[in-house]
Amino acid sequence: MSVELNHTIVHASDREAMATHLTEILGLPEAQVFGPFRVVELSNQVSLDVVEDHDFRPQHYAFKVSEAEFDEIFGRITERGITYWADPFHREEGRINHNDDGRGVYWESPDGHNLEIITVPYGAG
Repeated sequence: MSVELNHTIVHASDREAMATHLTEILGLPEAQVFGPFRVVELSNQVSLDVVEDHDFRPQHYAFKVSEAEFDEIFGRITERGITYWADPFHREEGRINHNDDGRGVYWESPDGHNLEIITVPYGAG
């Protein structure tokens, strides 16, 4: 049996702003419209389907990236002056982590979703 994540819904007060933030920061193709969603396609055939909603709790979304992609994404984060942290609780501002011999960083989306990029899955180092 093969079970794979196909998509998840990301709630946002402004679906355009959230989809644009994800695609621009992560370096992904422009999000496509599908019904009430802006669909952000990831390279592993999983999509983040952004829907407009004004009553939601921020969630956590983590993205595994290569070392080169980390440099590119982190560069876009710092170029835009986005605050970032080395930890999910936002206690180590302005730092990246080196967990499991990789690199990781957290930042917030416009709606406060806790976004993360990592180069090595936790526990794999």
